[in-house]
Amino acid sequence: MAPKDKAEFSAADRPSAALRSGLPSSAESTKRPTLKTIAEIANLGVTTVSRALKDGPEIGEDTKKRVRRIASDLGYRPDRAGVRLRTGKTNVISLVLNPHEEVMGYGTSMIFGISQALRDTAYHLVVTPHFLGGDPMEPIRYIIETGSADGIILSRTRPQDERIRYLLEMGFPFVCHGRSELATPHPYHDFDNYGFAFEAAKRLCVKGRRRLCIIAPPSGVTYHNHMIMGFERAAHQFGATMVPAPGIDTDSAPDTIRAAIRHMMGQTAAPDGFICSGDVSALALTAGLRDAGMTPGDDVDLVAKQTSTVLDHTTPAIDTIYEDLTATGQTLAQILVGCINEEPMENLQTIREPELRFRTGSQQEAAP
Repeated sequence: MAPKDKAEFSAADRPSAALRSGLPSSAESTKRPTLKTIAEIANLGVTTVSRALKDGPEIGEDTKKRVRRIASDLGYRPDRAGVRLRTGKTNVISLVLNPHEEVMGYGTSMIFGISQALRDTAYHLVVTPHFLGGDPMEPIRYIIETGSADGIILSRTRPQDERIRYLLEMGFPFVCHGRSELATPHPYHDFDNYGFAFEAAKRLCVKGRRRLCIIAPPSGVTYHNHMIMGFERAAHQFGATMVPAPGIDTDSAPDTIRAAIRHMMGQTAAPDGFICSGDVSALALTAGLRDAGMTPGDDVDLVAKQTSTVLDHTTPAIDTIYEDLTATGQTLAQILVGCINEEPMENLQTIREPELRFRTGSQQEAAP
């Protein structure tokens, strides 16, 4: 028989891309890829492959990248049931998310940041919802009693938070977005809300405002206390009068905030400067000011905590202080993995500094 011309070779005669790369073709194997499959292709031991996929510090970065690339090409996924039987671990991190209205995009930004931090680890994220007004212990007990996660991320912490106390007693890994006043140290990553309120009040005083009002978080959460302390210190230091908010906080509905501000600005000795601890309350407040015939930046000034891009597009522009929630999510995930790995407590407590984004002019130089 005459030899085939190159153009006459059929697809069956040619080696597959999978064979050329060292990976098994679908015809060769329809079995679910395992650690052993990866080990054979990488010419490594199964234990080395396992540690590489778990980001083990004893494995070199080049080896980790090669193992992950092969695992990705194979479509490898750990058998969670098998992992749990062998190790007692779920490789799950649970974010107990309170979908409160105030923090625009809070959940999306936080989830994105956590997912980024967990991308090259064995862990993946599951969101456990908890709603305002419900029992805050319910989702925590569920996770513990069902063994459905290896660690928990909490938010909206309270000074004597029963969730934190319970998790400490159970010896269960967790991290908080926020601090408590409990005597026992615990992992946390927090925003400097004291610094936020101090800098916001100082900014208003620099702009010549002397009657200041803060729309703060609800009084039960720890960061309310931090924010009020920073506000009070700045007011005393720069000679401003503190005007109470009329029964509203950042958990109040936007329509309630808007109506309260409209009414407040019609009273004698109304504020000439506002601090808002969230994007939504800032939008509701500016709407209430306009309802009252006030022009932000002219009749009254505002400084808001910013956690999304929406306040970048207000007219007129307002001064903001930024909290990066994506970076916060990354840090929380890193701390929790460290907690699971039993790192020392001093590595598991961090505070994020405020980022000043002042867009408007001031009437005077900064106070000393």
